[in-house]
Amino acid sequence: MTELFVRELTEGIADTGVRAAFLKCAVEDELTPGVERVMRAVAQAHLRTGAPITVHTNANARTGLAAQDILRGEGVDLGAVVIGHSGDTTDLDYLHRLIDNGSYVGMDRFGLDMLLPGDQRVATVAALAREGFAERMVLSHDASCHIDWFPPGVRERIAPNWHYTHLHDEVLPALRRDGVTEAQLTTMLVDNPRRYFSPANG
Repeated sequence: MTELFVRELTEGIADTGVRAAFLKCAVEDELTPGVERVMRAVAQAHLRTGAPITVHTNANARTGLAAQDILRGEGVDLGAVVIGHSGDTTDLDYLHRLIDNGSYVGMDRFGLDMLLPGDQRVATVAALAREGFAERMVLSHDASCHIDWFPPGVRERIAPNWHYTHLHDEVLPALRRDGVTEAQLTTMLVDNPRRYFSPANG
């Protein structure tokens, strides 16, 4: 797997010539042997290429910590890692631990209110920003132009805010009302992604 990942980062995916920009792996409810194998291959590909890493995690199961343990054990600088879907929880202790370990936390599912209501997501980001952690958060919505999880029309009914403009139309104004500054928003939306994708990420 490591060789495959390296090739897709340096030469291109399949025969397209389109190179991947980052590595992604996933640990949902628990770290299984198969998941651990993939994560170690991702870590080795990162060490060979410098490509940043994003990890799909389950915040309620706190699997971001398990991901950090594996990646750090392989020699990865956790400053090159986004712990994805961290915004699915209001557990500040968990989020502090991820940040203290050096990773970015992905506050990246705005609009998926069935997983955590939007006002709680906003309050958690605002709380961390007030504590001085804007430099360790990235904001997003995890929306896609097409998804086949739901029959036609169901997504619009059960997740009406899960779309591309929700973040800018609704979330950013709510964060401003909750005291998040323009400088902090720029940090989370522009500076942190730029740093993450730069060769000297972290």
